[in-house]
Amino acid sequence: MNDKTILISGMGIAGPTLAYWLKAAGFAPTLIESAPALRSGGYVIDFWGHGYDIAERMGLLDRIDRVGYRVREMRIVDDRGKRITGFGTKTFLELTGGRYVTVARSDLSRLLYDAVKDGTETIFGDEIADLRQETDHVEVRFGKAGQRRFDLVIGADGQHSGVRRLTFGPEDRFEKKLGYAVAAFEVCGYRPRDEDVYVTYGRPGLMLGRFTQRDERTLFLFVFTTDRVALPSQLDLQKALLRNRYRDAEWEVPHILDELDRAQQLYLDRVSQIRMESWSQGRVVLAGDAAFCVSLLAGQGSALAMIAAYVLAGELMRADGQHEKAFTRYEALLRAFMDGKQRGAERFAGVFAPKTEWGLQFRNQMIKAFAIPGLAKLAVGRDIADKLQLPSYDWPFLK
Repeated sequence: MNDKTILISGMGIAGPTLAYWLKAAGFAPTLIESAPALRSGGYVIDFWGHGYDIAERMGLLDRIDRVGYRVREMRIVDDRGKRITGFGTKTFLELTGGRYVTVARSDLSRLLYDAVKDGTETIFGDEIADLRQETDHVEVRFGKAGQRRFDLVIGADGQHSGVRRLTFGPEDRFEKKLGYAVAAFEVCGYRPRDEDVYVTYGRPGLMLGRFTQRDERTLFLFVFTTDRVALPSQLDLQKALLRNRYRDAEWEVPHILDELDRAQQLYLDRVSQIRMESWSQGRVVLAGDAAFCVSLLAGQGSALAMIAAYVLAGELMRADGQHEKAFTRYEALLRAFMDGKQRGAERFAGVFAPKTEWGLQFRNQMIKAFAIPGLAKLAVGRDIADKLQLPSYDWPFLK
């Protein structure tokens, strides 16, 4: 098989999924991650669609179900914590055929990594510093581990991909900002607790959600409008930004901002999409958010990353490692599908934090109307359904 050694940058969702299916195809993947260990914390995702199907093919559903949550209700509350509207999981069960689970993204990443760590070379705490493509290989210089050569390099390193920057150019050439930022942190021992209920509070231009997790943990998710070109990277400045942005909000917000003092980790980023004319250049190809980030607010980034990983590995196998042929086929199969998901995500972004009081009221009335049989499917069904036929591959080394 040609082009057998493959370096994958990133150990989030796309990276370990790629390693699993590349190994099943007979390739020799190496995973590299700039963080010293798998990332923890962050946020929870609703996991459904073809990503769910691929996890099933990997034999992971039982483990995902054990670490996941079966959310009973998404509830919107007012300044005093009184329920305004919401909907139960019956709506989502109908839209997904019952095949979905809410799971911490870091837990999903860990389960995917556990499925490939034995027998796969992994490098933590290092990154790709430079790439030089030759006729028959890629020379890779690492930040710490010196220089090595690989047949192919895959950037599965997220929205702010270093592989994309080194190969295609700076991020601002491909980033489409949606006008929002998102932040998340966890604390232990917070009260009140609403088990298996996602509680959200909003004012024009901002939203704050609270989700109760196991082991006395509570996750808080902030979504707010911003026109900032750059967000602070220092933890104290990030906390100051949130306090300033939410200083006039009511409900439990003052209490939650007090809890912010205890947070040792805080996720903060712009809500953006990545839009590229091509996902590959020579012997380098991108997958997941590095290629087509739909934005965190879309709720499907992890599942889409797994779809891309599965198809990319399958096409490399089908093309007997001939990367030009495989990359062309990979993009032909997925381009229209991912473009549609991006358009849907752009429509959906304003639902999280409507920018006006009228927008909040309209959003709440729409959610109330979801109780009418069939209306939820009519309103959001096209954005939730995966209208893609997953290719079928014959994996010679599948466990």
